[in-house]
Amino acid sequence: MTQIETRGKAMLTHFDNGLSVYSHNQLYGKWMVCKAHDYPETKRQLRFAMHNDQKSALLYSASDIQILSSPSEIETHPFLSQLGPDVLQKGLQPQYLQLALRSQKYARRRLATLYLDQHFLAGIGNYLRSEILFIARLHPQRRPIDCTDAQLLALAEASIATAYQSYRYKGITNDLDLANELKAQGYHYRDYRYWVFGRSHQPCYVCGTAIIKAMVGNRRIYYCPHCQPLEASGHP
Repeated sequence: MTQIETRGKAMLTHFDNGLSVYSHNQLYGKWMVCKAHDYPETKRQLRFAMHNDQKSALLYSASDIQILSSPSEIETHPFLSQLGPDVLQKGLQPQYLQLALRSQKYARRRLATLYLDQHFLAGIGNYLRSEILFIARLHPQRRPIDCTDAQLLALAEASIATAYQSYRYKGITNDLDLANELKAQGYHYRDYRYWVFGRSHQPCYVCGTAIIKAMVGNRRIYYCPHCQPLEASGHP
């Protein structure tokens, strides 16, 4: 195995013989790591296994697995070809996202819906959406066309940096110093993990205003009305 690559919720496992295994866990897939060839007792169906001398990585119950033999098969894959860049993609630059946000395709989309569209940016889920928009200080109902170039660059930078921080620090998207301070004061993980997500009616860590919970497309979103004001755009 030479590389593990994520594209949204899909995973590509690359091997030195030129083959790649595409897998998507859908609702039921589950990875288990154990001692080499020490299979756990389970009624799940084993779909994919990798072994070395010390460990086995086992994928159970995943409904979508394929062996792809070339880069062209990967790029033309029915699911993968429809995705935007993965937010953790190596080399992804904020300027690329800034230009995408300015494009005719996305400029008039509400940020609340755009940031769950995997065709725009893969790998952003519900909690990251709320956290990214708060860090960029943008109201969920604003559109890219309503924003300045500086605001869009800040949004693009927040998109990448927040995802990386969450990956590196076990899902914590709050300011790390603040999170450590709250933890030392006895706060639970769920209470110091986020800036706004899941904190309805609680005070904003920046300004003290009560966090608002809203529903957009049957998905909950959280924001601070003071830090993320809904400003008149002046655009049609």
